[in-house]
Amino acid sequence: KMGGNQTSVTEFILLGFCLGPRMQLLLFRIFSLFYTFTLLGNGTILGLIFLDPRLHTPMYFFLSHLAVVDIAYTCNTVPQMLVNLLSPTTPISFAGCITQTFFFLTFALTECLLLVVMSYDRYVAICHPLRYSAIMSWKLCITLAVTSWSCGSFLAVVHVSLILRLPFCGPHEINHFFCEILSVLKLACADTWLNQVVIFVASIFTLVGPLCLVLVSYTCILFAILKIQSRKGRRKAFSTCSSHLFVVGLFFGSAIVMYMAPKSRHPEEQQKVLFLFYSIFNPMLNPLIYSLRNAEMKSALWRALCK
Repeated sequence: KMGGNQTSVTEFILLGFCLGPRMQLLLFRIFSLFYTFTLLGNGTILGLIFLDPRLHTPMYFFLSHLAVVDIAYTCNTVPQMLVNLLSPTTPISFAGCITQTFFFLTFALTECLLLVVMSYDRYVAICHPLRYSAIMSWKLCITLAVTSWSCGSFLAVVHVSLILRLPFCGPHEINHFFCEILSVLKLACADTWLNQVVIFVASIFTLVGPLCLVLVSYTCILFAILKIQSRKGRRKAFSTCSSHLFVVGLFFGSAIVMYMAPKSRHPEEQQKVLFLFYSIFNPMLNPLIYSLRNAEMKSALWRALCK
């Protein structure tokens, strides 16, 4: 009991996508295919980096962390979404829902920080190639990776702690396909002002700050590329950086719109579509953009297949 005649909610129903059964089945098939591609693509990257000693460099070290985040992130949200597409009224327990929120925040925040670290790595490689191995020492790489994971986990703990102090007594239907933090907060039977403020402030530190750092890195990289004499070298560097920037733009853009724009601008159905970029498209695109267009990765794959 939570005082008076209010009873605490023990489970939630995820409403998911409010569509007809045939459309739900079609989405189930499409998302299952995307989910499989995501696991295969990121799993292949991890396997190749682990098995091929030539890929034991800082760039691929960070790339392996990004692959782990993408696998974990997708496994946290997509299976629940697939279950809901087949049987829309399947409940999720309160503890299960809060756990999903915690992991979603941990992996999303860690990815924000990893993308900054990866852009710094590319900046050093292109702007200071002769000092690269001295600057990007293994000690620094491990420190940056551990810091990214620690900050992501710590901020997730802060958000979840603030949710757990709230009473949930009334509606138990979450208008989303997973336990997304803003959708969960809408069901609280108390003022969520503090939660909203903390989310906004955290967004400045984990979205706006990192995005600015990434843009600074890539601006420096762009000027360095323009100084490259050979046209082939310029084209190769442009190709790599433009694809990285595409991923970064998609990831940070959708997150900033979700957590920092005025809520009235985006109806809930629109927000769900934005989250699909996060949950399915981004983790699926990362292996294609960061690795499979990469000559070293292709030759590593070829060597593995030949063995």
